[in-house]
Amino acid sequence: MPTRGEIEVGGATLHDITGSALSRWRGRSIGLVFQFFQLLPTLTVVENVMLPMDFLDQTPRRQRRSTALELLDQVGIVEQADKLPSALSGGQQQRAAIARALANDPPVVLADEPTGNLDTAMSDQVLELFAGLAEAGKAVVMVTHERDVARFTSREVTLSDGRIVGDHARAEAVSA
Repeated sequence: MPTRGEIEVGGATLHDITGSALSRWRGRSIGLVFQFFQLLPTLTVVENVMLPMDFLDQTPRRQRRSTALELLDQVGIVEQADKLPSALSGGQQQRAAIARALANDPPVVLADEPTGNLDTAMSDQVLELFAGLAEAGKAVVMVTHERDVARFTSREVTLSDGRIVGDHARAEAVSA
C-alpha cells in the first residue's frame, strides 16, 4: 500500500478496493506478462491461456477455448495450442504468456523483462506485437534493462535508484 497519495487506474482508486474485489478488478483490468513466462507445465498452451478466463468467469465456458485459440492465432502460435509448454521454444512460450495476459481483454498490459530470455529476432517480434497492441488501444507498460527496446515505444521513462531521471515522448514508434 502507498504510504501517501492515491493510486488511480481507469477511474478506480485502488487503495479503496480490497480482497476479492481487488482480485476481480485486477483480472479484468491488468494483463501480466512475466519475465520467465510462468506457464503451468501440466496444462497445454491453450489451457494456460484459458486459465485467467476460468478465474474471472466473465467469458462463457463454451467460448473460452475458441477465444484462447483466437489469441494464440493473434500471437502466431495457434498450431502449438495442444502442446505442453516444455515442447515450445522460449519465444513461443513468451507468446503463449502474452496470449494468456490478453485472455480477459484487459486495457492495461504489464510486461516484466518480456524480451530478456529471447534472441534478437524473437525479441523484435514480441516488441512488434506489443506495439500493435498499443496501436489497438491497449496501454502497454514494459519494464526492461534493454535500451534498444525504446525504438518500439511512444514514451520512455528512465529510473535510477527508484527515482525518475528521464521521461521522453517519441513522435513515432516502430509499428507492427
